[in-house]
Amino acid sequence: MNVKPIPLSKIPMGTPARVSALTCSGAERKRLLDLGVVDGTEIHPLYASPFGNPCAYLVRGAVIALRRDVSDNVLVTLI
Repeated sequence: MNVKPIPLSKIPMGTPARVSALTCSGAERKRLLDLGVVDGTEIHPLYASPFGNPCAYLVRGAVIALRRDVSDNVLVTLI
């Protein structure tokens, strides 16, 4: 089964996914890697702010907040 990755910002709240790639570089990529957003990591969207930016995600037991422009660079596949 060949599933096409989608941006993290496009998946509905409460739907678990697995990180398949990061499309950013530089400081933004380093920050995501430092937060534990690496290939194969399970990520759970938890909450969205009233206007949808930022959103809270559960990653490796920690809750992190990402702006939409950052989460657009995290490609995931649904679990």
